[in-house]
Amino acid sequence: MTKIAVIVGSTRQGRQTDKLAKWAAQEVGMKADVEVLDLRDYPIPFIDEPISPRYNPDRKPEPETKKWLDKIATFDGFVFVTPEYNRSTSAVLKNAIDVMGHEIDDKPVALVGHGSSGGAQAIANLRMALPGVGAITIPQALFFSDRLADSISDEGELKQELRDKPYGPQEQLSTQVDSLLWYTTALNTARV
Repeated sequence: MTKIAVIVGSTRQGRQTDKLAKWAAQEVGMKADVEVLDLRDYPIPFIDEPISPRYNPDRKPEPETKKWLDKIATFDGFVFVTPEYNRSTSAVLKNAIDVMGHEIDDKPVALVGHGSSGGAQAIANLRMALPGVGAITIPQALFFSDRLADSISDEGELKQELRDKPYGPQEQLSTQVDSLLWYTTALNTARV
């Protein structure tokens, strides 16, 4: 069965990103194997390697970095859930991408953002960064601009009025997950 990782792209105290990730994981879990990867569990040191990971065949990453790389290499596709900080993604998520070599080559990534503009600028930044590590971002993105604290419970349950909203976030997420799984199947087939 297809394995999808939902990545919580924030480690800040009081973050709301984890709620959004739980909600996304519930939707993915109805259609594929899913695991939430919280960057709090992967304290990756900031990259300071003298050679880009993609071009260093003799690379020996730090143990914390290797743990992250080994884990993400086991998945067929990804949902990156990002806050928008200062018109970009979080530093911790960008670093988690920067340390990658070839672990997510030709694997699809769905992007879910939140913030005052729905995380649009964070998502735009990720669309520029992810091809650099070989990932393929799917066309759809989910821009969550409603206040997360009021919209999604700590357990990842979307407020009923938002669930029922035509063309609202629930329908957008469902469409995005279907697209992610289509790309996952197509790319898995192409890699064989």
